[in-house]
Amino acid sequence: PPGSLCRTKPTELVFILDSSRSVRPHEFEKIKVFVSRVIEALDVGPNATRVGVINYASAVRSELSLQGPQSRAALLQAVSRIQPLSTGTMTGLAIQFAVSRAFSAAQGAGDAPKFKKVAIVVTDGRPQDGVQDVSARARAAGIEIFAIGVGRVDMGTLRQMASEPLDEHVDYVESYSAIEKLTHKFQEAFCVVSDLCATGDHDCQQVCVSTPGAYRCACRDGFSLNSDGKTCTACSGGLGSALDLVFLIDGSKSVRPENFELVKKFINQIVDSLEVSDRQAQVGLVQYSSSVRQEFPLGHFRNKKDIKAAVKKMSYMEKGTMTGQALKYLVDSSFSVINGARPGVPKVGIVFTDGRSQDYISDAAKKAKDSGFRMFAVGVGNAVEDELREIASEPVAEHYFYTADFRTISRIGKKLQMKICVEEDPCECKSIVKFQSKVEELINSLQQ
Repeated sequence: PPGSLCRTKPTELVFILDSSRSVRPHEFEKIKVFVSRVIEALDVGPNATRVGVINYASAVRSELSLQGPQSRAALLQAVSRIQPLSTGTMTGLAIQFAVSRAFSAAQGAGDAPKFKKVAIVVTDGRPQDGVQDVSARARAAGIEIFAIGVGRVDMGTLRQMASEPLDEHVDYVESYSAIEKLTHKFQEAFCVVSDLCATGDHDCQQVCVSTPGAYRCACRDGFSLNSDGKTCTACSGGLGSALDLVFLIDGSKSVRPENFELVKKFINQIVDSLEVSDRQAQVGLVQYSSSVRQEFPLGHFRNKKDIKAAVKKMSYMEKGTMTGQALKYLVDSSFSVINGARPGVPKVGIVFTDGRSQDYISDAAKKAKDSGFRMFAVGVGNAVEDELREIASEPVAEHYFYTADFRTISRIGKKLQMKICVEEDPCECKSIVKFQSKVEELINSLQQ
C-alpha cells in the first residue's frame, strides 16, 4: 500500500458487484482481485475509509457492511469469501439497496456529513430493471457513482448510472482479465494528495508538477529536461522540430460544403501549432475525390499566414472517393525531393476521409508505412474503420481516429497526440508538446 502520502479522505465506499449468470466463476474471481487491490491501497479505519460490498444478480446480498469490522485484513478476508449468485441482472434494485440500506444507516451519526459517499458498480450486462431514476436519486442523495462496464455491457445504462463528468466516471474494459488495469485509477481517486511542490519539498530547477503522492520536474518553454530529471538546458534554435507534414483530404461529394469548411478549420488549427520555416516544419496539402489534386507542395509556403490563406481558398472537388490513388500519390509524389521534401527529415501524413474508398488501398497504405512515413488516419461519418486501421501506422490505436459527426472532429484534435518526436533530441520533443496543447485548444474553439 502507498505510504503516508496517500491518506484517504473520510469516505464511505460501497462496491456493487454484478454476479449474474453471464459472469463466470473465474471471472468473478478477477472482480474480487480488483476490489482487494483497491482496498489494499486505502487508508482503512473508522475515521478514514469504510468499505461495504453489495453482491447482486436477481436478488441483492450485502456481503460487507460499512458498520462491520473495518480493518484491512478483515475486509480482504470478507471479499475472498464472496460467492457469485449466478441468476439475473437487477442493477436498479442493487443501487436502491445501496441508497436505502448500505449508506443510510451511517447518516444518523454526528460525523456522517463529512464522509464522502462513493459507489463503484461493476457489471457486464443489460439490467432487467430500470437504473435511470434510482441512480438519479442516489446522486441527489450525494452519492458519487462510478460505473465499470465489461465485455458486452450496454454502454447507455452505464451513462445513466454514472456521476458527471461522465468521462471520469464511466470505464469500459473488454474482459474481466483487463479489469485490473483500472486498479491504479481507483487507488489514486481516493488519495488525499500531499502537494510536494507546494511544500517546497522538491529539487526541480525550473518547474515542479505535483502528481498523487509524488512530483516530477519540467522545464519552461525553450528549455529541455536533462537526463537527471531535475535540471534544464536551453534549446538551440527555439521551438519546432524539422518535420515534413502532408494533409491528404477527402473532397468527395458526401463531405458536403459546410463540412468541408470545418475540415479546413481543422487543418488550419493544426498548422497554427507548428513552427513553419525552411529549417522546421513544412506543410503540403493534397485533395482527392475521383482524381488527385496537389493544392500546394511541401515548402511552397514559408510561413503559417500563407499556408492558412491557401487552405481557406481551397475549392471543393465534389466527386468520388479514390483513397488508394491518393495514398499512392502521397508516397510517389508528395514526399519526393522534387516536391520539396527534405532528405532525413521525419515525414508525417494525415489522411482525412468520410467514406469507403472506391478503389483498393492496401498496397499504397503498406508502401507508405514501409517507406517510414508516420501515417495518421482520421475518419468521420461513414468512414470504414478497417480502412482507417490499414492506413494508420503502428501502434494503430494511437494513429487512427473516428467520430460520427463532422462537428466533433475537433475532439479528435485532442487525441491527435503527434508523437513525431526524435527521441534523441528532447528539444524536438518539446515542440510536439506545444503541438499537442495547440491541438487541444482546437477542440474548444470548434465546439463553440
